[in-house]
Amino acid sequence: MEGDTTLRLILTNANVIDCVNPDPKTQATVVIEDGRILEIRDGGPPTSNSGDRVINLAGSYLIPGLWDVHIHPEHPVPAGTTVAQITADFGQNLQRGMIEAGVTAVRSGGARDFMDVAWRKAFSGPGPAGPRVFACGNFLTTTGGHFLTSGHARECDGPYGYAEAIRDQMKHDVDHIKLNLTGGIMGPRWDRHTESFLLPEEIETAFALCRQRNFPVMAHATNPEAVKMAIKLGAHSVEHAYITDEDCITDFVSSGTWYVPTLSISQLSPNLATTEHEKAWAAQKQLAPDLVIRADTAAAEHRSSFQKALSAGVKMALGSDISPMRESALLELGLWVKCGATPWQALTAATKNAAEMCGVGPELGTVEPGKLADLIVVDGNPLDDIENIRNLELVIKEGRVVADHRG
Repeated sequence: MEGDTTLRLILTNANVIDCVNPDPKTQATVVIEDGRILEIRDGGPPTSNSGDRVINLAGSYLIPGLWDVHIHPEHPVPAGTTVAQITADFGQNLQRGMIEAGVTAVRSGGARDFMDVAWRKAFSGPGPAGPRVFACGNFLTTTGGHFLTSGHARECDGPYGYAEAIRDQMKHDVDHIKLNLTGGIMGPRWDRHTESFLLPEEIETAFALCRQRNFPVMAHATNPEAVKMAIKLGAHSVEHAYITDEDCITDFVSSGTWYVPTLSISQLSPNLATTEHEKAWAAQKQLAPDLVIRADTAAAEHRSSFQKALSAGVKMALGSDISPMRESALLELGLWVKCGATPWQALTAATKNAAEMCGVGPELGTVEPGKLADLIVVDGNPLDDIENIRNLELVIKEGRVVADHRG
């Protein structure tokens, strides 16, 4: 780890992919001061001061730090695991994602006991180095709703049940509200992605309260009825959308609602994994046979929804919905390209778009003067091969080198 003892951090001989323009800036120098990008200049460094740290990147690629905008603490956990241990493991998982994969910011899709809020606060100060965290606490679903086995659900019933739960979430300092409107691919037989769970009065109350208090809604919606309802009621983002029709795509575009496709949920079964990293993840995950069947059955329609949204210009950001963090965003990036996106589309979804979706686009997500210096350095151009994103050399958070893998 490196401290903040230098006056400036100067990165020379960089190929800069700023995620604004798809053409890299070659042989550039990036000057960082007080945690922000001060200057991007052609050629050599400016006159240096005695306290400056100069790093020659030798032609490696400098890009914004990666984001994963749909994460959870790892699950399932062994019986008897304490909340304290789950919380500690979640923080370590987040740290490893930053240090080993370059994920410098995440958005939580649900975490019990507000542990995501706690780690947001821990990582935002002068203490341990970790990614920026956008927190939601528990996700909210009905009794007998979605993803109860995770331990991160809060079950609500009736309009007042939802109102009480949402107000309690707000009281605990969350950044957004996660509403699970439907079932999912992963779950017991009564938890199906083709089915919606909330009554009209429940969903309308939930969205009305979030609008009243100006809290963004992260809406888990997996079938056309739920997707259209979420967009109509003002969801900030729709997660998954495994099944969509043309009206869904039209509504996404006209409303400007964000879409987070989470391809990893349906595209990483043992039968669909093709790359070395995909196969390793599938082998480690050991999905139950019935869940493999459900993922495989949903996969083609999910790919189609993703491709329709991509072609229509729907605003999209990259979120994986899987663990561990040292693999999640990297696998999702690969799946975006595998399912039809260009490396540029995938990379901007994991940087510029993700920051914009989380409301911090003016500060993060691109390599531009004035922005906070959350950056990574990789060996090889990820626009030529998205897998080059795995060749991680440096991780920089707010101008501080937090990981150096150059050997």
